[in-house]
Amino acid sequence: MKMTVTLVLTLVVIGLLAGFLSGLIGVGGGIIMVPMFLIFLGFTQHQAQGLSLAVLLPPVTFMAVYNYHQAGAIDWRFALIVSAVFIIGGFIGSKVALSIDQQTLKKVFGGILLLIAAKLILGK
Repeated sequence: MKMTVTLVLTLVVIGLLAGFLSGLIGVGGGIIMVPMFLIFLGFTQHQAQGLSLAVLLPPVTFMAVYNYHQAGAIDWRFALIVSAVFIIGGFIGSKVALSIDQQTLKKVFGGILLLIAAKLILGK
């Protein structure tokens, strides 16, 4: 896939949103990034999972990422962009989460899970 300005901006948005949601509701990889890579970038499931793991690489997923890398399912340029902005999003998301009451935060978490599930179930 050719690296374009639009692609880089999409990767930045995915990284920020996934990092923000990770800090806000405690999720990021499989629940947030994988669906966004599938929906917004048209990645295969293997590519989306591999890239998600690559973003979370140190030190949690090193061996799993190694397997995806060996299979050629990771574009490291994408992983570096998303992981860099994921850190920023995570910081901001955690600040917001700490300022929201528990009941509201539970509703936000559940709503995001429902939206993602509906898109995956009803999408192509």
